[in-house]
Amino acid sequence: MPLRAYLGLIRSLAIYYNPLRRRQLRAFYGDLLQPGDLAFDIGAHVGSRSRAMRAAGARVVACEPQEPFAGFLRRSLPRDIVLVQKAIGPSEAVAQMAVSSLHPTVSSLSTSFAAEAAGAPGFGHVRWDRSQQVQMTTMDALIATHGLPDFVKIDVEGFELDVLSGLGQPLPMLSVEYLPAFRDRTLAVIDRLEGLGRYRFNPVTGEAGGFLWDEWRDADAVRAWLAALPPEGGSGDLYARLA
Repeated sequence: MPLRAYLGLIRSLAIYYNPLRRRQLRAFYGDLLQPGDLAFDIGAHVGSRSRAMRAAGARVVACEPQEPFAGFLRRSLPRDIVLVQKAIGPSEAVAQMAVSSLHPTVSSLSTSFAAEAAGAPGFGHVRWDRSQQVQMTTMDALIATHGLPDFVKIDVEGFELDVLSGLGQPLPMLSVEYLPAFRDRTLAVIDRLEGLGRYRFNPVTGEAGGFLWDEWRDADAVRAWLAALPPEGGSGDLYARLA
């Protein structure tokens, strides 16, 4: 494994194991999840959210195909968190991941994301310098093995719609990352969710420790909110739950 990949791991650990961030995540998931809930962490990265979900009492399945992160999770996750070293996508397949060694949170299985991101605000310093072959399975297969989750976190850098393409039933609650520079991808996710069930939505901006809105809003309200965001705006997570 190239030295740059390990430097990327160290950088991610410094960012995501910040004590303040860890406290915020534990409090947030403590309010969102109930003890005994089943949660899937799709794109687990260094496992900070998996651990916060577990701290809330959830049973956690963490999915992470990228090395050296999968290896780090194998060695460090609590034994009662199930680690699946696979990507989640539209089919059972072998896929190529475009990897940014020094900025591994933007590594992606989307064939177009890296090319589009190269000219997007906030990505000028990022380079996708290698590729990694990964095993891919589907959300439906994951559910068949582990059960229907109460909550799914999806953070896969432009591959969210592909993840949901491998899902044939509505989920009670989920979140996807949004990037204002790629709002069309989030809009496509909203369309996909509407095809599965009647959802209401609420964003978490950046690393804020709570929801942006006091009430959950319908898809049209979220579309209008996304349309008003400047392309150079920061990322966040869009939460959806069945109405």
